[in-house]
Amino acid sequence: MALSKEVVKKVAISYAYVAIWISLSFAVIVFNKYILDPKLYAWPFPISLTMIHMAFCSSLAYLLVRVFQVVEPVTTMTGEFYLKNVVPIGALYALSLWFSNSAYIYLSVSFIQMLKALMPVAVYSIGISLKKETFRSNTMANMISITLGVAIAAYGEAKFDPFGVFLQLGAVAFEATRLVLIQILLTSAGIKLNPITSLYYVAPCCFVFLTLPWAVMEMPRLIQTSTFHFDFLVFGTNSLCAFALNLAVFLLVGKTSALTMNVAGVVKDWLLIAFSWSVIKDTVTPANLFGYGIAFLGVAYYNHAKLQAMKAAEEAKTAKAGEAGDEEAGKLLEEKDMKDGDEYQKKSEEKN
Repeated sequence: MALSKEVVKKVAISYAYVAIWISLSFAVIVFNKYILDPKLYAWPFPISLTMIHMAFCSSLAYLLVRVFQVVEPVTTMTGEFYLKNVVPIGALYALSLWFSNSAYIYLSVSFIQMLKALMPVAVYSIGISLKKETFRSNTMANMISITLGVAIAAYGEAKFDPFGVFLQLGAVAFEATRLVLIQILLTSAGIKLNPITSLYYVAPCCFVFLTLPWAVMEMPRLIQTSTFHFDFLVFGTNSLCAFALNLAVFLLVGKTSALTMNVAGVVKDWLLIAFSWSVIKDTVTPANLFGYGIAFLGVAYYNHAKLQAMKAAEEAKTAKAGEAGDEEAGKLLEEKDMKDGDEYQKKSEEKN
């Protein structure tokens, strides 16, 4: 049966959003690696780079929310709520970005992508510790298989750097904690932030948190680097890519689904590993690929299980709504029968 033009158009648009997101995510990762790597652009200042991103994204988010009114701000966001609920998330986001950008100085792009496969393990473990997830033996077995796969990939890494691994694992831990806290502090309060409003509220907070470590660790070195001149083309393009990536997330999730983004993320990771090996000439060993293959299967199963759980919850919700509708309809019919009976009895009495 031939597909209608409307269906073909929707599929084409969905694939376009996926391609845009993969391209921008790919570009941001490779761009950051290019800037920070001592062998490439040789500007090893990850906190400074993160602060440039946050300043740029804060400014554009403000314009989109307040000036052009592309999206609405959260009307229930009070100062007290911001301090108690948003500031901790901003602090974790700042630490996650700082550590993940720092890792590019020490590790290859391919190995960083392999270590990022531990994200579901971190989210699940922290979710259990904060009582947002229920312990299940089969899920934990899957988490162990992902960890084992990443451990094999790490064992086979040709340029293993312990400090770089510490930074990337720290970034994963901070990001996982941030994701769980978003559920606890924001979602439970009925507040949902899209990527633009997230930047509007969180990016300024991130910038403020990074000023102290920047002043202590990088500002003195930047002052000593008298030969450095701020390259507006390089850093402007890099920041624009970072902001465009957030817009792409907004479009991808809004027009398709979070699952589509997860699948696209897997494709992107394999593309980055191939790019790191073929273009950047990073060493990718058979042990790397074997270990990451195990981790990849574990992550794929985890995403599948999550999708099935979401479908089951949606079906249960629909069934419950149907039962409630049937019950309400039954009550209305019962009330109608009673009303009809009363009217019949009244007419009978009037005749007598």
